[in-house]
Amino acid sequence: MGSRGRVTLQTIAREVGLSKYAVSRSLAGKSGVSEETRALIRETAQRLGYTKPAGQGAAGEVAVVFHDLDAVNSELYMQVQNGVQREAHRLGMTLRVRWTHDSGQLEELARTCDGLMLVGPHAREAVAAVSATGVPIVRFGWVDALEQIDHVGGTDHEAGQAVVEYLVGLGHRSIVYVYGMPGLRGRQERHYGAREIAERYPDVSLHVMQFDEENGFSTAFRALVEKGIRPTAFFCAHDGLALTVVSELLGQGYRIPDDISVVGFGDYSPATQISPALTTVRMEGQECGAVGLRLLLERIENPRLPGMPARRIMIASRIIERRSAGPCKVAASVDAAEV
Repeated sequence: MGSRGRVTLQTIAREVGLSKYAVSRSLAGKSGVSEETRALIRETAQRLGYTKPAGQGAAGEVAVVFHDLDAVNSELYMQVQNGVQREAHRLGMTLRVRWTHDSGQLEELARTCDGLMLVGPHAREAVAAVSATGVPIVRFGWVDALEQIDHVGGTDHEAGQAVVEYLVGLGHRSIVYVYGMPGLRGRQERHYGAREIAERYPDVSLHVMQFDEENGFSTAFRALVEKGIRPTAFFCAHDGLALTVVSELLGQGYRIPDDISVVGFGDYSPATQISPALTTVRMEGQECGAVGLRLLLERIENPRLPGMPARRIMIASRIIERRSAGPCKVAASVDAAEV
């Protein structure tokens, strides 16, 4: 090890295998690290001969703020929270976790923290108010085109592509994309990806189904059939929609997957609680949370300079094969036009 004057927070962080943020808070006597971690860091700093630079202040805290009115993605957000907390435990730090959509509360948090991770559809005005405080922000949730805010997210467009490729590989040529209620960005992106692949195959048709998610499937399905469309596979934009589709189809006497295959999105807990178990796309929420926290800590330790671009980090989803999807076994009446 070098001379005493060359021992830095980063030197100690490398020695103990933790973040510079955790080392800084521990040596400042602030909350955010466990007592066991604090003792390890202090012992290491003393052993290496660390001397605190004059005028060095203490770090603030990191807050993770979840949008509290987005019921559709509540299970995904719990996965993200688990990932953030798992990574925080690995780094020897604690977090402030809040559930709110109130812009005033967000701005107040920003003024008392070193950085914020915003999870969910926080309003543009609220994000702008937080950005104006100058604290680093990482978002998990959709951002505007070329918005200069760091973002960690999934691969919705690719997921749509992958599911249609998967179904085509099983022999399906008449596929329905089940939107449910329109207007949700992630569902749009999955549709765009699915359509992109379907258009590559002249004999494949992709039909779009939109309906009231409470009780509208039967009417929408009947409308398809009356147009002469006989789908052999449904790709549902959310596992909740897939549960509805499976239940309704079984109730109408269809066999799944012998007559119709069903694929969901999310891999939430009900996916394995129905029969047949749901083939679906797994959103890697825990990994998104862990990566988001690491990016936020990096921005705290090495702030973006003026003109530096924001980052977009994408965590790849995976198709989880179960029993609700299989090879196409029935001839379908294929309509080349979308509904």
